[in-house]
Amino acid sequence: MTTAAIQVRGIRKSFKDLDVLRGVDFDVASGSIFALLGSNGAGKTTLVRILSTLLKADAGTASVHGFDVAATPNDVRQSISLTGQFAAVDEVLTGRENLILVARLRHLKDPDTIADGMLARFSLTDAGGRKAATYSGGMRRRLDIAMSLIGDPPIIFLDEPTTGLDPQARIEVWQTVKDLAKAGTTVLLTTQYLDEAEQLADRIAILHKGTIIQNGTLAELKQLLPSAQVEYIEKQPSLEDVFLALVGETEGDPS
Repeated sequence: MTTAAIQVRGIRKSFKDLDVLRGVDFDVASGSIFALLGSNGAGKTTLVRILSTLLKADAGTASVHGFDVAATPNDVRQSISLTGQFAAVDEVLTGRENLILVARLRHLKDPDTIADGMLARFSLTDAGGRKAATYSGGMRRRLDIAMSLIGDPPIIFLDEPTTGLDPQARIEVWQTVKDLAKAGTTVLLTTQYLDEAEQLADRIAILHKGTIIQNGTLAELKQLLPSAQVEYIEKQPSLEDVFLALVGETEGDPS
């Protein structure tokens, strides 16, 4: 059986009288993409903050990469990387300088070589010498994810990674996420976009009003609805049909 990289049992969190998480349970298999799907206010970001040790749960247990989130937070932090809803790059620095800075903060050897490797991996070599302020939304997000992966964390949390991006930039980020999973990284992705979960996730958990109301593969979730019924619908001609019909009739007419 595939090992669980993340295990969540009975997690609860309230802010004063507001119950944000009401007993959340799920597992994430190693090397898979797990999508936490829910509308704004469902509790997705709160759960990610708990799993990344930025927030303490009121009840329940969670382990990440085999480490208990509450008991051994330092070990958890060594095993993960977190990318928030907006790219956390320094726009004054170049893309390469951003990567070198993170490598130095992680006390890694040869930060220049690490930066060049990341630029190549994320197709940013040509833009590496430009300031991050000049990057498109998709390039900035790819740089942000590259910075998160310095040090090769086995688990990465992506909290609504395509928020505010145009369609082309979203596709770029989607491909980046797929490549991460292919390389063996475990990805927990939060999103409110149905197509994003459908495109990326091996498993999808629907978080609604603080609880997981359904959890499964895309095929399993689709089976929850009745089979599609085939119905005959009369197709009305479009303007294109009319135009082509008229042009075809008059083709070769000298007048």
